Amino acid sequence: MQLESKISKIIYVSCLTIFLTCLGGWAVLAHQQTSASAQNQADNGDTHFARAAASGNLAEIQLGKLAADHASSDVVKAFASRMVVQHTAAADQLKIAAQKDDIALPGNLSPHDQQIYDRLVKLHGTAFDREYAKRMVDDHEKDLADFQSEAGSGQNNEMKAFAANSISMIQEHLNQAREMLASVSQQSANLRHRSSASGR
Repeated sequence: MQLESKISKIIYVSCLTIFLTCLGGWAVLAHQQTSASAQNQADNGDTHFARAAASGNLAEIQLGKLAADHASSDVVKAFASRMVVQHTAAADQLKIAAQKDDIALPGNLSPHDQQIYDRLVKLHGTAFDREYAKRMVDDHEKDLADFQSEAGSGQNNEMKAFAANSISMIQEHLNQAREMLASVSQQSANLRHRSSASGR
């Protein structure tokens, strides 16, 4: 009877030890999986930012080159020229940062930006000036919000630094784009007024 009691105790202790060991292993594995999942989500956020920023640079460069032939306003042409130069430099800086973390960047316009390009390529003169100026204001407002978000909450140090260093440039571009839009809107209003006056 005592022998059976001892065997029962041994079996009980052994089972309890195995159970606790398995439970501890499961807890460690669950923690590792949770940490890996959180890291993957952070990486995905930084990767998405990098690719969106690269796509934005491509769009600014291509639309800026288009403006050289299609714009009529000197203000628009000057702004577009700055976009080509400064976003080319920004694209080079982003490429260096992305290479350090093996982030593949797009080499072509996104479908959305291609649609915008296809629409603007059909316009010339003041019609192009207005649409291009509106697009630049909208794009840089979105860019500013995205870059501020990455600089503040990004997990990748390279992308955070790139975003933080780019904010002042984007804010400057946004201010210039708003001034450009006001200028071309005034020019369009003056043209309509002169056209109306001459038709009387």
